[in-house]
Amino acid sequence: MQVDNATPVNETDTPLVEMRHITKIYPNGVLADNDVSFSVRAGEIHALVGENGAGKSTLMKILYGMERPTSGQIYLRGRPVQIHNPHEAIALGIGMVHQNFMLVPSFTVAENIVLGIEPRRGAFVDKRAAIKAAQELSQQYGLQVDPNAVVEVIPVGMRQRVEILKALYRGANVLILDEPTAVLTPQETHELFIAIRQLVQAGKTVIFISHKLREVMEISDRISVMRDARMVGTVDKADANERLLARMMVGREVFLNIEKPPVRRGPAILKVRDLEYATEAGVEMLKRVSFNVYSGEIFGIAGVEGNGQTELVEVIAGLRAPLSGTIELDGRPIAGLSPREVRQAGVAHIPEDRLSNGVALEMSIQENLIVDRYDRSPFAQGFLLRTAEIARNGEALIEQYAIRAPDSTLPVKSLSGGNMQKVVVARELSAQPKLLIAAQPTRGVDIGATEFMHEQLVKARNAGVAILLVSADLSEVMSLSDRLAVMHDGRIVAIFPTTEGLSEEEVGLYMLGTKTMTQEELERNW
Repeated sequence: MQVDNATPVNETDTPLVEMRHITKIYPNGVLADNDVSFSVRAGEIHALVGENGAGKSTLMKILYGMERPTSGQIYLRGRPVQIHNPHEAIALGIGMVHQNFMLVPSFTVAENIVLGIEPRRGAFVDKRAAIKAAQELSQQYGLQVDPNAVVEVIPVGMRQRVEILKALYRGANVLILDEPTAVLTPQETHELFIAIRQLVQAGKTVIFISHKLREVMEISDRISVMRDARMVGTVDKADANERLLARMMVGREVFLNIEKPPVRRGPAILKVRDLEYATEAGVEMLKRVSFNVYSGEIFGIAGVEGNGQTELVEVIAGLRAPLSGTIELDGRPIAGLSPREVRQAGVAHIPEDRLSNGVALEMSIQENLIVDRYDRSPFAQGFLLRTAEIARNGEALIEQYAIRAPDSTLPVKSLSGGNMQKVVVARELSAQPKLLIAAQPTRGVDIGATEFMHEQLVKARNAGVAILLVSADLSEVMSLSDRLAVMHDGRIVAIFPTTEGLSEEEVGLYMLGTKTMTQEELERNW
């Protein structure tokens, strides 16, 4: 770390953090940040928004010392600084909480918070002092955690609080939160916002990176927007609205409202009856789950994550074997079939974790688009691949699904998250399925890609595809769905025959388990 010599400055008129004319060009020629200037005032919550690939995460990695700028200068309290690595950023009072948590699962909360700078008693770690430090920080900043809990068994919201406390324990005055609500429930998001405001009241400054414009409008004082590696501008919250921010992000008018024609429901394509599933440890995750999904409708499932939604999707898709119950696709039993057999029966699946289950990162875009059909016509002739046909299909789907890639031979790992998701959607919908399972289809993608995903789901629904939609975004699942189910503790506790006139508050009561429909009501709405 180097703090350059400079003349004294009037710190009351000077931004706490200022990044001037930052440019970052990677060795492969990718221009991530192009002459970007960005400043943050002390004691504010400053949102940084932009589509995936806009350059905002790279800019913050430069501030945190994870990346070095090609050119430009960082100033802290008006004085130029050189930040070569995260250790130097921390020494300057800059902390960062990443979207993918960096915790040791087998360690306790307290052990994770003090990791690397543990209090000691002689040659040994002073566990009692570590627990006390965690408790004091937790109480001081309103970030409630159990210091003795093992991280791998605590909820996602508490893990995030642990990450924030880790940064605070190391003396962070500027806290960078990268997509902090991406994996949180509405209740956890509300708790996080209370904690962020309390942090600011205690003298901290927060940089809030997000795609969710409603949350940005709720929590921020000022909002900076990036597009195509450049800074578009900064606005006060009082002068902004979601539509303006979306237009700044995308460079065109974005239609945030989901419009779909009245449902034209056909026959039941998917019938699930009394489905049960338990983990290897014997934990019941699905308890007599029953419902139908009809041709030409979007059947949504809402619920706090961890209440069986993931297991339900994966059992239907053939990734897990049920304990009991039946699954029928267009009259054919498919429970217990392999994933390949389920796909061949007419099921497409957009998985909730695209990196692990949706794409092969090292393979090309065109290869990912046929990974489930590479051995069949028109892509194969006998044992030989028809490379010209594979390339033609890749280029056609890139154009049809607006995938931002200059060449279909590029590896998928070179794409932004939103464009990766478009590859998955293009592959699944081009299979012309009877049933499309869409699990968290817009998680971690920007507003432009979200708008596109919604359009594609509605288009497939209008073409007669039966769609099972699972989303942790309550506003998304309510606005897209024709009928809506709610899961709690592995059960379907409500099925609403329409979402018209239905409030998020009403659905929330079922999500929390404080209300449940009778079996007769559920069966009536199957």
